Amino acid sequence: MCGRLTSGAVRRHDLKPKGEYCGFPARSYGHPERWLPPTGDSMAISVKPLHPLFGAEIGQVEIGLPLDDSTVVEIRAAFEEYSLLLFRDQELDDDKQIAFSERFGPLETTVKANPAGGTYFARQSNLDIDTGAVIPPEDRRIIYQKANMFWHTDSSFKRVPALCSLLSARLVPPEGGDTEFATMRATYAELPEATKRRIEGLVAEHSLVHSRSLVDPRVLTEEQKAELPPVPQTLVRTNPVNGRKSIYVGAHASHIVGWPVEQGRALLRELTEFATQQKFVYRHVWRAGDLVVWDNRCLLHRATPFDTVRYKRLMQRTTVAGDGPTVP
Repeated sequence: MCGRLTSGAVRRHDLKPKGEYCGFPARSYGHPERWLPPTGDSMAISVKPLHPLFGAEIGQVEIGLPLDDSTVVEIRAAFEEYSLLLFRDQELDDDKQIAFSERFGPLETTVKANPAGGTYFARQSNLDIDTGAVIPPEDRRIIYQKANMFWHTDSSFKRVPALCSLLSARLVPPEGGDTEFATMRATYAELPEATKRRIEGLVAEHSLVHSRSLVDPRVLTEEQKAELPPVPQTLVRTNPVNGRKSIYVGAHASHIVGWPVEQGRALLRELTEFATQQKFVYRHVWRAGDLVVWDNRCLLHRATPFDTVRYKRLMQRTTVAGDGPTVP
């Protein structure tokens, strides 16, 4: 499939995990020494901040072309600093997106509930993956995607949660369908000291079944529910590169382990509401050819509505796995 949607069927991908990741060992990702900023005067990329607290547009790079290691180091350093990177006007197809994504680390395969389940892609679209036809709004696939409109962080329902996601805009509607991002790192910095002490060491249970049940308890099949049992995740995470802390919440977080369920959910709601104040939020208005990379360790995000009957939308997401579980 090319960088723009063509008429007819949309090809299903059945890509298998590889043993190497662009020449770097899989577990080298996240080591501080690999991602120190370049020391020379010449920079391969340009960096333009998008929001006072996080996010940057990266210029002077075509990510669909092979990138030298020094450029990748600069991109990764910007990722650690800004948490969200925007690349405009990129000519990407699926293979090029995979190749660039693998420069960040090994890729996850998608859960069975997604139309592209079992591949490297989490498909975000109102178009049938086989025919390209618009999916009716009452279809299970559209109902499933409504949960994306809750604030969440990708793959926190997996024992090893994601490092980052890379979402490319292949076909965008003329209005609607934006994505909002909220920084949980700046949120943590502004929490009262008493709250920081209160939440340090707490563990929340995360579950895809929980987040999808907020839309419709019947949207997942029994097979899909069994694929991903609930997992524990720490409530406070520390970036291994720069030491900055962030809260780790979102719609997949069901309750606090060891607390009464409703008491734990009240705390999670309180933290999420605090984190998603307007001052912490960047809203991205998509253009075809955009690629956004975001840090799932410290950013929440959510989709916004668009007219799924009138307009077509096709977004392809690859997700980079983290280094290990947050709770031993």
